[in-house]
Amino acid sequence: MNALSPLPRRSAPSQTLRSALLAGFAAGGLFGVTPALAAEADAPAPAPTSGDTEAHADPATPDDAGHPPIIVSGRLISGDRDTISAPVVLTGDALARNVAPQIGTMLAKLPGVSTSGFAPGASRPVLRGFDGPRVQVLTDGIGSLDAASVSADHGVALDTLNVDHIDVLHGPAVLLYASDPAGGAVNAIDKRIPRSVPDKTISLTALGSYGTAADAVNLGAAADVVIAPRLVAHVDGSYNHAGDLRIGGYALSPQLRAQTLASAADLAADGDQAGADQLTTQANQRGRLSNSWAKGYTFGGGLAFIDDGGSIGISVQRLASDYGIPPRPAVGDSDPVSLSLRQTRYDLRASLNATGFLDRIDLRAAYGDYTHAELDAGVPATRFFNKAIESRLDLVQARHGAWSGQSGVQVSTRKLTVVGDERLIPDTNTDRFAAFTRQQLKLGTVDLEGTARYEHTAVATIDGTQRSSFNQYSGGIGLAWHPVESLTLSLSAAHGERAPTSEELYIDGIHDATQSYERGNPGFRKERSNTVEAGARFHGERFAAAVTAYATDFKDYIAPLPTGELIEGYPVYQFTQVPAKFRGIEAEASAKALQWDNGSSVSIDGSVDYVHASLTGLGAAPRIPPLRVRGGIEFDSDMFDARAEVVRNAAQNRVAANENPVGGFTLVNASLTWRPKGKDGPLSLILSGDNLLDVSGRLATSETRDFVPIAGRDVRITVSLKI
Repeated sequence: MNALSPLPRRSAPSQTLRSALLAGFAAGGLFGVTPALAAEADAPAPAPTSGDTEAHADPATPDDAGHPPIIVSGRLISGDRDTISAPVVLTGDALARNVAPQIGTMLAKLPGVSTSGFAPGASRPVLRGFDGPRVQVLTDGIGSLDAASVSADHGVALDTLNVDHIDVLHGPAVLLYASDPAGGAVNAIDKRIPRSVPDKTISLTALGSYGTAADAVNLGAAADVVIAPRLVAHVDGSYNHAGDLRIGGYALSPQLRAQTLASAADLAADGDQAGADQLTTQANQRGRLSNSWAKGYTFGGGLAFIDDGGSIGISVQRLASDYGIPPRPAVGDSDPVSLSLRQTRYDLRASLNATGFLDRIDLRAAYGDYTHAELDAGVPATRFFNKAIESRLDLVQARHGAWSGQSGVQVSTRKLTVVGDERLIPDTNTDRFAAFTRQQLKLGTVDLEGTARYEHTAVATIDGTQRSSFNQYSGGIGLAWHPVESLTLSLSAAHGERAPTSEELYIDGIHDATQSYERGNPGFRKERSNTVEAGARFHGERFAAAVTAYATDFKDYIAPLPTGELIEGYPVYQFTQVPAKFRGIEAEASAKALQWDNGSSVSIDGSVDYVHASLTGLGAAPRIPPLRVRGGIEFDSDMFDARAEVVRNAAQNRVAANENPVGGFTLVNASLTWRPKGKDGPLSLILSGDNLLDVSGRLATSETRDFVPIAGRDVRITVSLKI
């Protein structure tokens, strides 16, 4: 066997690796339960290693019927007999074409996915109308270990340029990650800890792009080096820089612009012409979105020992991100607000192949040291410090006849401290412990699965004045029927329970970055939900389709609602706990209209997603995405791909009290991909254009939508290289 070839997965573990892994598991267990620090329960997934072929199979692998998967809006539709709730996957050229520093922006075109769109530098994913702590954002199965859930203005500490692929998950399987599956999870599989021994001594990848809407430059490069037959090193770095965003119309929404002009007229009538002129200038701002710049960098490295018995690896990452917050209209010398975040993160991943009842034992652990500063005119005003540890141990069962499964435990601890004159939240510790299991059974053409999770969460102020403790019991069942190889009909149900975050419990004060007054409630109960999801997936030789309908009922839904009050000129948002109902549907299809003997084809595709959400007794839930319909046509060949699509975002008139309705808008997008050496070649050149008609639009999911519109016309050139 070539010493540099990937080693076979199935053989007895070597004594060297077994000893190293046992020591690593022991160290990881201690690492994960250290009580001095704290981590948000971003519930990690089992960390795949070089032997984890089931959890992270090649997305291009044909299904059981031998059909290659068909990509529709990012989802790989196939007759996959192992999946009850099929994930949405972003990978390959689609990943490169949508690359962006913020994970929310990167995923916003996928079905059922929107973005919080707070600012170009702060954009979290919104899944089926859920965001914040209800959507777990994971890096290779471990939480982001940042303070992103504290507020919508906080960006996610995730290196999007060092990602192999991104999975968006729904259904009972999310209970492997979190105690409430209603929102779902986003798992970005990174490359920092090598998973296999490359065929070449040195492997290089690079990605670069330039976009015209913000003069945005994104650069990333990575190298894997085989330094011994079983030892692989990795190093990577990335850089991004964007100026103020070009927009297609006025910066302010029609409602806020009219209000601002009316206020200007009142000031003029009272003799304050300077104030009137200032408001008028702000009301008429168009073309550029002021203070919307963003810049950042990452660098990291990893080292992995990979044996036929398993693997063990470590990595370190340094991430920096700075970005501006576009201002709300105001009179006076208001200084621009910007944010600066830094994180140093250390990761451990180990996997030990086993025999007998267990197939594999996986360990995943990480420590993150995060700092976030809110700057007024470049001077730090309020700083957030988040030190967090998270670890996870998974026991993956070998398949015994029709039965398979996995079980494990997860431990996290997080210490959040705030320094500055405006202390929105007291210093807090959050500790979590969870145990979970997922069991699967195949009975002919029917797949069954059951998932259960117990989680204990303790949230306490460091000064000991307040403490909340929650026991969460969650479970889910699922069924998939395959009447024929190409068709899957699925049905699942899940009960979830989520503990309130420290922010939802204790926040109280003016938040300059969000330009609002936020008030929590220490008396909150745990949030409970019940979800039913039904789906159908079909995959033939020239046609593929998928449809999913879901319904979620909450007993104690927690939401920040605008009260209509103003405190020192800032709108007040009160966290409130009420029953809620979410109903939604996602559907997509693709058909090969033309196909040639050389493999080239022309496909037409389309998708639709819709969420209807209500708070009992209060009306519409806040910040819910509207109906979205997309249609596209694509030419695919070995050397060239060409795509054009139209996306209609309907008006959102079902808004919460004190929210403004959002008008509809239509986007026209196109892209051209050239691979000079073919699909298996090292180089891809992508020319893409988003919002080619330069329309003005606003995201209903955004807290800042009245003064932060979507980007205008953006033409982007992207180069992807793998050698």
